[in-house]
Amino acid sequence: MRIIILGPTAAGKTELSLQIAEELGVPVISVDSRQCYKHINIGTAKPTSEELNRVKHYNISLLNLDEDDSAIQFQKRAEQWEEEILANHEHVLYVGGSTLYLQSLIQPFDEIPDSDPANIQKLEQRIEREGLESVYEILKQADPAYVQKIDGMNRQRIIRALDVWMQTGRPFSDFHQNKAIEPDNNTLVFGLQYPRQAIYDRINRRTDQMIEAGLVEEVKSLLDQGYSKNLQALNTVGYKEIFEYLNGDWKLDKAIEKVKTHTRRYAKRQLTWFRRWEFIKWLSANDQKPEKLKETVLQELNRLS
Repeated sequence: MRIIILGPTAAGKTELSLQIAEELGVPVISVDSRQCYKHINIGTAKPTSEELNRVKHYNISLLNLDEDDSAIQFQKRAEQWEEEILANHEHVLYVGGSTLYLQSLIQPFDEIPDSDPANIQKLEQRIEREGLESVYEILKQADPAYVQKIDGMNRQRIIRALDVWMQTGRPFSDFHQNKAIEPDNNTLVFGLQYPRQAIYDRINRRTDQMIEAGLVEEVKSLLDQGYSKNLQALNTVGYKEIFEYLNGDWKLDKAIEKVKTHTRRYAKRQLTWFRRWEFIKWLSANDQKPEKLKETVLQELNRLS
């Protein structure tokens, strides 16, 4: 059986997944589009070394910061990991909140052409000349359906979608299956649910904890190592704002408040996406400890196994 634990950022997915994994004796596959990168640990709420020692994880600290990644690449990795895990275990456990990555598990994408370096170069050159907004406007005309799916002006996704359109003449969204999204009978999807203010409070507290844990120093170390703040992997809430502080454009208090605001907006977008999926079995997490939530998941798993 495939078990997916999803929810908005700061919902407590990691601890619940650890407890389920320990109970079932299985590893965890992270469904997070940033935790897969090396060197960005605090701002991505990556599992701690202690947590990684408790349970084996896949898709954590896998890629270099200058490597591109996508939902289709994650889908291919996950297929290999799932085959490896099921050779020795009865269940596969996924946890995360990256929406397109989650969708790739539930409704695998159709085969998409590899990127064309010439197209990528043309698009990058246009962005340098005219800004990201110029190519975003092209995508809005070429593929309005896909524009509705991505989180704002995501440079990597915009370039990838336009590259496919330039190669095939077809909108990138055409390569995503158009049938209704519905998991197969071997997949259980659970979501962690909170009242809106409760999840916002959790986000604010976690942001403060990240600052105390050394987020500013982590971001500064990336610059000291020569990484560009323009890398797609670093176009991420929690890093973008601290770059503004380190660049002298914002005071630290303002950067921290912006991290909180932008993270709350991200959680709102995640929840809007998840509400489309009527198959999610929602768990009321605000008034229940992870141990109780774990029991609910295991009871449902036993009922269907």
